[in-house]
Amino acid sequence: MEFVLALDAAEATLGTAGGKGAALSELARAGLPVPGGFHVTTAAYQEFITATGVADRIRAELAAPSGPDDGKGTDPDARGARIRALFEEGALPAALERALSKAYAELGDGARTVAVRSSATAEDLPDLSFAGQQDTYLNITGESALLAAVRRCWASLWTDRALAYRARAGIAHEDVSLAVVVQELVAADAAGVMFTVDPLGGRADRLVVNAAWGLGEAVVSGLVTPDTLVVDRAGPTVVEERIAVKEVMTVPTADGTAERPVPAALREAPVLTPAEAAELARLGLAIEELYGEPRDVEWAREAGTFRILQARPVTTLAAPVPEVWNDSTGTDSLWTSANLGEAVPDVMTPATWSFVKAFMGDVMVGAVLEGRPMYGNIGGRFYMNLSVTATLAAAFGQGRKFARANELVFGRLPEGMTIPLLPASRPRVWRETIGEAFAVMSRIRANGKLLPAFLEEAPAHCEELRARVAAAATAGDLSALWESEVAPYFRRCCHMLQAATRQGGDSLVKVRGTLESLVGEADADLMTTGLGDEGRLASMGPLLGLERLARGETDRDTYTRSYGHRGPHEFEVSLPRPAEDPGWIDRQLAALGTVEEDAALRLARQTTARAEAWDRLAAAHPRRVAGLRAAVDTWAAAARLREAARTEVARVFWLLRTFVLRAGEVSGAGEELFFLSREEILGVLDGDRTPLAAVPARRAAYEGYRALPTYPTLIRGAFDPRTWAADPDRRADLFDAHDTTPATDTVAGSPASGGVVEGIARVVATVEEGEVIRPGEILVTTVTNIGWTPLFTRISAIVTDVGANLSHASIVARELGIPAVVGCGNATTRIRTGDRIRVDGGRGTVDVLEAMSVAPETA
Repeated sequence: MEFVLALDAAEATLGTAGGKGAALSELARAGLPVPGGFHVTTAAYQEFITATGVADRIRAELAAPSGPDDGKGTDPDARGARIRALFEEGALPAALERALSKAYAELGDGARTVAVRSSATAEDLPDLSFAGQQDTYLNITGESALLAAVRRCWASLWTDRALAYRARAGIAHEDVSLAVVVQELVAADAAGVMFTVDPLGGRADRLVVNAAWGLGEAVVSGLVTPDTLVVDRAGPTVVEERIAVKEVMTVPTADGTAERPVPAALREAPVLTPAEAAELARLGLAIEELYGEPRDVEWAREAGTFRILQARPVTTLAAPVPEVWNDSTGTDSLWTSANLGEAVPDVMTPATWSFVKAFMGDVMVGAVLEGRPMYGNIGGRFYMNLSVTATLAAAFGQGRKFARANELVFGRLPEGMTIPLLPASRPRVWRETIGEAFAVMSRIRANGKLLPAFLEEAPAHCEELRARVAAAATAGDLSALWESEVAPYFRRCCHMLQAATRQGGDSLVKVRGTLESLVGEADADLMTTGLGDEGRLASMGPLLGLERLARGETDRDTYTRSYGHRGPHEFEVSLPRPAEDPGWIDRQLAALGTVEEDAALRLARQTTARAEAWDRLAAAHPRRVAGLRAAVDTWAAAARLREAARTEVARVFWLLRTFVLRAGEVSGAGEELFFLSREEILGVLDGDRTPLAAVPARRAAYEGYRALPTYPTLIRGAFDPRTWAADPDRRADLFDAHDTTPATDTVAGSPASGGVVEGIARVVATVEEGEVIRPGEILVTTVTNIGWTPLFTRISAIVTDVGANLSHASIVARELGIPAVVGCGNATTRIRTGDRIRVDGGRGTVDVLEAMSVAPETA
């Protein structure tokens, strides 16, 4: 092995050049401004201690019994001092001395004053920095001084502090070797350290720069309080500046270095300008990108030019400060998670939220009004701003119709609660939205004609596109595929769902109102069922398909292709789809075997009951039957189209998940990409790794919000999830910043499916927990979606905290003839598993008849 290596030599690794040397070599090869020099390798150290017999004497010292430990980490019997003295004895081997002399001469006359720096093979490791454990000698001039400094560096491997540090770290002394880095000395007028992540505040979007006058030793050794500048990575721009009174500086002298008073004019003067701090930050970001992790960087400035002296891993970081995700602040709006909370029941990762925002921005007219969004992210959960939609409806004279439609989609508001409107005049709302509305209506009409063909072709096309995304070989290939095909197809799916939701216009509002006035709510519920007959309703598809699979009428592959993308978390891209779970189908089939009455029998019974309801209408209002049947059929067809389009949007979200996973693979960023927006993910694919610095703070936010209870369905005003969760008297149904009236113990909600049932409650939080439900129990949960459908044949009734007349639980319950009360807000906090309860789906009430004494078994 060579005794000397060029500073940028690829052979300068941890084993040959030590941790510091290997890092400097890598920085030099990357073109960063590192002072020139060379490495005295570990082979040179081994040659010296072997040729002089020092190695044997070190082993003897280490093997000798030690005196009693004084508890201060020092060696009471002066073992370290005896070992260090060995390096002053014996001549350097001739070949080694020649190699050092030659390398020093090749630096040239202009760089003969050097810094001689120790670099151990147990230094600057990812989890241990060993900073300061070996010595550095500055301002070394002349060959003899260089050779003496190299010896002293070797000897510093055996200082008391180095021995104690290795002992505490569990590193065997005989396993460590030492290299030396010799570099031209930077005649620094200023120097310091830089962390590419805030080491105290934990913010990954900030860099912290410390700066002082003179050489950097005063900062590293703690002799001076430096200036501190906090730099936002995004600029980079200085966002905080603390100028210290700097009393001492390290300067070069004829004998090395010394501490001198800082001139009076400089003591309170800033060392760096904002532009210089930004320039340093850019160097720091380049270094972090090189290593793919935060770095502790030593720097120096000479005549206005920055030089990098060292870059080691950051081994001690404070916990990251979580980001705050809260669109409820700064506005008096009424927010609801009903309907939206069904589709996206989870706390969203930033990737999911960026896709959801793209979807909503594409399909909502007036997505932002008066600077306030129609939809928002409150503590990671998806909410709709009813104040925006109500203001739009009022401006176009649709207030009464909006109130009825709002009740069907988002549920009834509590008595006495109104929706605060935005302070926007009607003409202003018209100006902001009418042009967009006409364009959207034109697009909806055009896409409505294309919808049947799209639904026919979409499954195969999406699956083929997902396979191509998964097979993309490079980041460039994946980016190109996103731009050319994935993003346009995602947008097309959004537009098709938008068109599907507008089919039939307001027929549901009209036909429900008419039927209720003629035959009452119970018969109106019956007469608007039948959507799931023959498996034509997507929400019923997984259940009916599973029963066909159990009867041998279809096969597993067909079932997986049809329903493997539908599940309780189908819009959260960080979570796997059911088809990604090998045991998914087997578990469902096993649960189905416990059911006494399958969905087909329940649907048949509902068909009879529905016919009887139509007969009652015909007897009472014979002239109204034909028109109402036509209106119901129109609405039913529109509902089936809407559900079919939604299943394709769920399928495209699996495509988006596949895209993010593959982007993580080809970029090397892995699942960290789930904590970036789609724009940031594309940036990483293009080689910009800066966004990854935000991941720790976002992950902390995500985990923190996930640990909280599900927030109230209705939120008015500024809402802080953590403050609310910490309140023992919090309301689970409603948060109103203007009204702190405590909740009652009464459980009531929207009457979603008629009938009265008494039974044992089973309170579950997730569909996975729902697998323990026994036949005949009453399911009590926060919210359901299509992933819950297979459970519905096992329950006698359902009660939810979140929901409305058109929510998943309501629709499926009506189709199967199961009583349902939805949108209670507080059911999961007022009812316990094992309680005997009565559910009245016609009145929307839930009564606890007998509180739990012994909880039922869970298996």
